Amino acid sequence: MFSTIKMAIAIMLITGIAGAGMYVMKLRADNATLKANQQKLETAITEQNKVLEQQKADFEAIMESNKKLNVLIGTFKKDLDDLDKRFTKKNRDIGKLALQRTKSIERIVNKGGKNAARCIELASGAEHTEKELKATLKSEINPECPALANPSYVPFQ
Repeated sequence: MFSTIKMAIAIMLITGIAGAGMYVMKLRADNATLKANQQKLETAITEQNKVLEQQKADFEAIMESNKKLNVLIGTFKKDLDDLDKRFTKKNRDIGKLALQRTKSIERIVNKGGKNAARCIELASGAEHTEKELKATLKSEINPECPALANPSYVPFQ
């Protein structure tokens, strides 16, 4: 009977030691998996931080461009208002004037069309001519879009 009890205790002891060994090996495997996952997580966090920094830089660049664009839009609105004032001055009727003074209206409209076409070219990215850059007098500027066509011109208020 003692031998059976000893044998049962020995089997339980061996089984317990084997189970504890298997448990320790499983813990080591889990630990290795967790370490690998932590490294992947740290790499992902680093990459995400880089992406966030790039997004912040892009956002600041977009905001700066937006400010410049708003200034340009304001300038174009002012030019449009000035042009509108010229055409609606004293309740002018361009049709009546065209019938009365055909040649002079034709000359004025053709010159205005030429100036407007140059404004479109400049707005589309064309380079300024030397004459446009140096224009400072009202008689030298493009009156259709002076802020765009003649950056050196400062109108007197």
